[in-house]
Amino acid sequence: MSTIKDISLAPSGERKIRWVEAHMPVLRDIGRDFARSKPFAGLKITLSVHLEAKTAYLCRVLEMGGAEMHVTGSNPLSTQDDVAAALAAGGMDVNAVYGCTMEEYAEHLRAVLSIGPNIIIDDGGDLVHLIHTEFPELIENVIGGCEETTTGIHRLRAMANAGTLRFPMVMVNDADCKHLFDNRYGTGQSVWDGIMRTTNLVVAGKYVVVNGYGWCGKGVSMRAKGLGAKVIVTEVDPVRALEAVMDGFEVMPMSDAAKVGDIFCSVTGCRDIITMEHLLLMKEGAIVSNAGHFNVEIDMAALDAECVEKWEARHNIDAYKLSNGRTIYVIAQGRLVNLAAGDGHPAEIMDMSFAIQAMGAYYLAQTRGTLKPGVVPVPKEIDLDVARRKLASMGVSIDSLTDVQIDYLNSEG
Repeated sequence: MSTIKDISLAPSGERKIRWVEAHMPVLRDIGRDFARSKPFAGLKITLSVHLEAKTAYLCRVLEMGGAEMHVTGSNPLSTQDDVAAALAAGGMDVNAVYGCTMEEYAEHLRAVLSIGPNIIIDDGGDLVHLIHTEFPELIENVIGGCEETTTGIHRLRAMANAGTLRFPMVMVNDADCKHLFDNRYGTGQSVWDGIMRTTNLVVAGKYVVVNGYGWCGKGVSMRAKGLGAKVIVTEVDPVRALEAVMDGFEVMPMSDAAKVGDIFCSVTGCRDIITMEHLLLMKEGAIVSNAGHFNVEIDMAALDAECVEKWEARHNIDAYKLSNGRTIYVIAQGRLVNLAAGDGHPAEIMDMSFAIQAMGAYYLAQTRGTLKPGVVPVPKEIDLDVARRKLASMGVSIDSLTDVQIDYLNSEG
C-alpha cells in the first residue's frame, strides 16, 4: 500500500521520467538486457535513494528484470511528489512524501523494509542500519545490498569493522564509473545549479569556501572557479590540502575562511564542519549551504537555538539574525543543496552511477550465497562494461592492446 502525496500528480512525474530515460542510454541498454534475462525474477528489492526522475527510471529498469520493487526516498526534502505518484500509478509500492517529518520518514523506511527484501539499495545507510536494529529477523532473507554514497560506505565500514554487518554490501560509490564522474562532475554542477537557482545571485567575483577536497569538493571547487569565483578550500587531510594548493586554490583553516567567504558549501561527509563559532565570524549576508548527505555538517541546532531572529528570506532560504547583529542565509535547512534545492545530478552522469547500481544488484543476484558479510568492491568487469557502454553511446572508439603488448606488459623483463 503506497503512501504518496497525490496520485493525480502522476502525469507530470511520467514526463520527467521519460525525459531522463531519453538521456540515460547505458541504463536503457541494461534495461533491455534485464527484460530478456529476468535476473531478479522472484526477488524483492527495497530501495531508498533520493526519489526523483533518474531514481524512478532505475526502479523501472530493476522492475524490467523481474524485481518486485518497494521504494522510498533517502531525504525528506529531495522527494519529488509527482515522480513518486508516477511510480505508484504504475503499480509500484512507493512510500515517500516531500517535506515529511523525520518520524514519517522513518515510517516510510519501515514500510519498505517490513516486506522482507532480498536485495537492498541504499543511499546513506539508513535502510541497512534500520534492518539491523529493528528488523533483525528479516536479515536471513537478504542476499546483499548496494550503497550509493561516501557517507553510507563510512557507516558500512564502521559496522564491518565492529563485526555487526550481517550481509554483503557492494560499495557502488567506490566504483570508478561512479565517484570519478558522479562525485566530481555531477556534484560539481548540481551544487551550483541548486545554489544559483535558489538565490538568483551571481557567483563571479565572490569568495566561495568549499569545506573538503575529496572528489565532491574537487568538483564543487572546479565549477566555482569556472563561474568566476575566488575559491578557498578547507581541509584536515594534508595530502588533499596540498592537492588543492597545486590545483590553484587558497587553503586555510575554517576559522580564517569564515571571515572571508561570501558563499559556503560543506561537502565532507562529517559533522560540525560549520559551527556556531564560524557562523558568528561570517560577513553580513553570507550564504551557507551543505552538499553532504546528512544535515549535520552545519550546526543547525545551535543556529536555531542562538539566533536572535529567523525568517524565510526567499523560498528555500532561511535568514538568521545573529547576536552580533549580522544576518546570514542558509539554503534548504542545511540539507544537501543539490537535491533539496535542485534536481540533483545531470541525467547523463547518473546514467553511469545507476548503471553501476543496477549491475551491482545483478552481481548479488548471480552470486547469491557465495559472498561473505562485509563491504564488497564492485567487480572491475562491471566498471569496464559500464565505461564501454557509455563510450559507445557517445560515439567514441578507443584502441585495444595487441597480443604482443599484452605479453610485454605481463613479462618480468
